[in-house]
Amino acid sequence: MAKIEVRNLNLYYENFHALKSINVNIEEKRITSIIGPSGCGKSTLLRVFNRMNDMIEGIKITGDVFIDGENIYNNNIDIDLLRKKVGMVFQRPNPFPLSIYENVAFGLKIHNIVKKDEIDGIVEESLKAVLLWDDLKDKLTKSALELSLEQKQRLCIARLIAVKPEIILLDEPCSALDPISTLKIEELMIELKKKYTIVIVTHNMQQAARISDDTGFMLLGELIEFGETSQIFTSPKNKQTEDYITGRFG
Repeated sequence: MAKIEVRNLNLYYENFHALKSINVNIEEKRITSIIGPSGCGKSTLLRVFNRMNDMIEGIKITGDVFIDGENIYNNNIDIDLLRKKVGMVFQRPNPFPLSIYENVAFGLKIHNIVKKDEIDGIVEESLKAVLLWDDLKDKLTKSALELSLEQKQRLCIARLIAVKPEIILLDEPCSALDPISTLKIEELMIELKKKYTIVIVTHNMQQAARISDDTGFMLLGELIEFGETSQIFTSPKNKQTEDYITGRFG
């Protein structure tokens, strides 16, 4: 069974039809990239998976989205629990104006997930998972805002990991980073997929080709083609996909 199943999903911003009849299965513990030109609906689709679009006025959604077989658009769904299970990292790193330690511990305290005496261990484990522990273990009381951009993005991922999600959504996570930092974050993602299902929106086709197992190409709100990354990039079935990948538009 797929980790995420999308069935005939349509999303409207008032009169604008932003997502059109999306059908896709996203498999567990794989990296799935969503590519396509600006404004094609990539980030909107990503935000469907943790219901972040709910916060926008005038949104209407039809169709079904299942995570582990449960329809997340049922009225009785616990949105806080959903967002704990499906975490999100944004384009620009957004650490809280708190210490490094308090950033990682934040979700644990808010959700009241663990006993106080367990928090230290989880903070250490989460920072180790994003390869920050060795650099920061003696600086945990320092402000997270003093970190480099790459470290801030890693910290935001650590903050997610601390609350034990199952799915990590990444919306252009490297767009603010230089090429070396980008490669380091990509290496981290490949490591993280051993434990997590990862869905990434990226403008960077080379990035999608490097790190993802599966790729979906979107255009004007439609999912034009979806398949294994190697197939999408070497022998796309749809001419629009081929034109985008070969740089004829976008």
